[in-house]
Amino acid sequence: MTRKILIVDDDPHIRDVLTFALRKAGMSTVEAEHGAQALERFAAEAPDLVVLDINMPRMDGLEVCRQLRMTSQVPILFLSSRDDEVDRIIGLEVGGDDYVVKPFSPREVVARVNVILKRTNAASTAASGEETVLRRGDLQVDTAAYVASFAGMPVHLTATEFHLLVSFMRHPGKVFSRDNLIDNVYGPGFALSDRTVDSHIRNLRAKFSEIGAGEIIETLRGIGYRLQA
Repeated sequence: MTRKILIVDDDPHIRDVLTFALRKAGMSTVEAEHGAQALERFAAEAPDLVVLDINMPRMDGLEVCRQLRMTSQVPILFLSSRDDEVDRIIGLEVGGDDYVVKPFSPREVVARVNVILKRTNAASTAASGEETVLRRGDLQVDTAAYVASFAGMPVHLTATEFHLLVSFMRHPGKVFSRDNLIDNVYGPGFALSDRTVDSHIRNLRAKFSEIGAGEIIETLRGIGYRLQA
């Protein structure tokens, strides 16, 4: 099935470049030139992933992401015109799954889109020989239905947060380094900063803490992370 990508950027040249690259990779595309149009196109087209520029006039990409996250967990790949770690972390904290800094290689964008779509699809298709419902005390994850909950209360996670949680749930006593987590979620050799991993972990903790679950992920300083007992 052809995957549909919504490209949101106020620069028509960038939209053209990404449209060409993604269609060449076998995907269909929909374009939006500003935030309000992005929300309209999203509602009308139901894309499988959104490529979203952070810096746009009127309504920036962060606000678009916040509004999308009110109703959808669709994967979001941010584009940023500034090589600024703060922008990246803020983008991830409002619900983004990954980011690419401008100027970028269209091949890199396509590669990152493919990785996100692949792992999103894997979560909705039960892996052969693996349990689809994982439980740890009041914490439950259904990998086939793409649902996480604590004490019966649903917790809405981004694709990256969900896959991180699944990694911990499948190996509840294991300590994961940041590199381990990157390999599990994105695949071996995928370049991602340590601070980005920390940001996703922080978001995961915050979402469960909000419903009274406490800090479900334990930090072992200088080593990595593991699921709390």
